[in-house]
Amino acid sequence: MAHSTVKFSVHGMTCANCARGVERKLAATPGVGKASVDLGAASAEVEYDPARVSPETLAGAIRQLGYEVAA
Repeated sequence: MAHSTVKFSVHGMTCANCARGVERKLAATPGVGKASVDLGAASAEVEYDPARVSPETLAGAIRQLGYEVAA
């Protein structure tokens, strides 16, 4: 099982709780091995299994929380 990594710019996070919420949402997505969110850099880095989940699905998970996402 090969893993890929994608990094997103996440706009709209204003506090550590926002970043934790995004990180939890991504980590709970099937196919995600690891998710890391950096509030200061307004970014999220996700290690995932491309056979199980796509970057578009991951971006959609972030958007569900109300944040703007760009790859």
